[in-house]
Amino acid sequence: MTTKKKRTDIEIAQEARLLPISDIATRLGLNEEDVEMYGRYKAKISFEAIHNLKDNRDGKLILVTSINPTPAGEGKSTVTVGLGDALNHLNKNAMIAMREPSLGPVMGMKGGATGGGYSQVLPMDEINLHFTGDIHSITTANNALAAMIDNHIHQGNELRIDQRRIVWKRALDMNDRALRNIVIGLGGPFQGVPREDGFDITVASEIMAILCLSNDLAELKGRLSQIVVAYNDKREPVTVKDLRVEGALALLLKDALKPNIVQTIEHTPALVHGGPFANIAHGCNSIIATKTALKLADYVVTESGFGADLGAEKFLNIKTRAAGIEPDAVVLVATIRALKMHGGKGKDSLHEEDLEALKSGLSNLKKHMETLDAFNVPYVVAINRFVTDTDKEISLLNDWCENEGIPVSLTDVWAEGGKGGLDLAEKVLGTIEQNTKEFSPLYELTDSLETKIECIAKKVYGAKEVDYSVKAKKQLKEFVDNGWGDLPVCMAKTQYSLSDDPRKLGRPEGFTITIRELKPKIGAGFIVALTGEVMTMPGLPKQPAALKMDVDADGNAIGLF
Repeated sequence: MTTKKKRTDIEIAQEARLLPISDIATRLGLNEEDVEMYGRYKAKISFEAIHNLKDNRDGKLILVTSINPTPAGEGKSTVTVGLGDALNHLNKNAMIAMREPSLGPVMGMKGGATGGGYSQVLPMDEINLHFTGDIHSITTANNALAAMIDNHIHQGNELRIDQRRIVWKRALDMNDRALRNIVIGLGGPFQGVPREDGFDITVASEIMAILCLSNDLAELKGRLSQIVVAYNDKREPVTVKDLRVEGALALLLKDALKPNIVQTIEHTPALVHGGPFANIAHGCNSIIATKTALKLADYVVTESGFGADLGAEKFLNIKTRAAGIEPDAVVLVATIRALKMHGGKGKDSLHEEDLEALKSGLSNLKKHMETLDAFNVPYVVAINRFVTDTDKEISLLNDWCENEGIPVSLTDVWAEGGKGGLDLAEKVLGTIEQNTKEFSPLYELTDSLETKIECIAKKVYGAKEVDYSVKAKKQLKEFVDNGWGDLPVCMAKTQYSLSDDPRKLGRPEGFTITIRELKPKIGAGFIVALTGEVMTMPGLPKQPAALKMDVDADGNAIGLF
């Protein structure tokens, strides 16, 4: 193994030599008028350029997902970047479409979303911090709407909004548990109307989901108008359209809707745009970025958040319908250390060889394979290699996959960049060429909301049954009465387990999924079902990653992964 692994991601990134982003755009056939520069190494693609691409033939779409991760993550973004670089090593016209990182996890525990080692999108420090301001724009639009709601009530409440039934929360792109439940409007009659409120993390805002599911500005404005913000004194939904502010919100978001173009260390073009969480939202980058990439390249590598039980399920049940696209192949990332943890190995001893724990943990990989089979999509298992993996462990996992009849590839893209993913790239290309399967979502939109929820819980998670709280049962009826029964379901669930209990690792059986509450996201076009203890505003860990971060006298980032 190479000694390059001793270097940190930020050190590797800062030593990389970037090309001007205008050069990357030129390679894609874009001219100077097609891109809007955000400094030397970042740009946005204009709406006019996107419109001019509409008659181009679509490339092949490759989705990268994974098993249930450990708290440290399993390198899914790294494999995504490495696979894109590897395809270009094979002289394929390939690019990448990824999500933007949220500042909350960057400053907290999960880390960024730009890959790692020698498979990164750059400039990684800027992407992981403020980037082009997209998430800040969403925060502003979210909170502008919140301000409009409270001002409407303060100014006479013409819509008869019941302030006890306001469902729109404020947002902040930070992990801050203290803001989950707050009281606003204190200080007397000139300071507003007192009521309970709270904050969601920005990437859980419905506006983030809307931005990522809109094909153009017109659809963005239309979706914004359908957001349900509250209920009136007759328990009828009140929308953004009723408040007449969809135009103002769209104005705040017009530049954020344009996809961002950056590059990898090896100069593969990457569209990094949109960032809804997969455990509390739908977990996919923007439709506009994915579809633009498909018009610009012959092969597009994209990813969905966390494991196949979350991001991939939502990509395949929600995003494909909204975008009118289908994946040509899926890469299922697995790591030996995560499989050992799913097999009962303690997280502090994952560096130790343990073939029995690995064998036991394979049940988790098997369940995700069954999920992809249920969608009828072809896939390749990518073993994302870590320096602590032993030859015996690698051989066991490789042999098991081959016995299952599934293409498998050992990748080392962290240390070797695209060269470490050449075998994976070749197997993905072969899978695409040999594919005879016809993709199919798991449920019909005309199915009842209960049927959709139970389909996901039983077919994807492996649950025995689904239990609904009294509140959720009441909401199911209300939502159908409001005409929302034909929308897809977006499950909010822990990423660490197939169940709604993060402590149940491996492949739990006989468990019950508990639906405690439903949330209408009518602008986004889905119903969120909250399970377990999943929070839409995360908290910081005891030792946040921010404690290691700094900046030197020249403005260079320190300690950013």
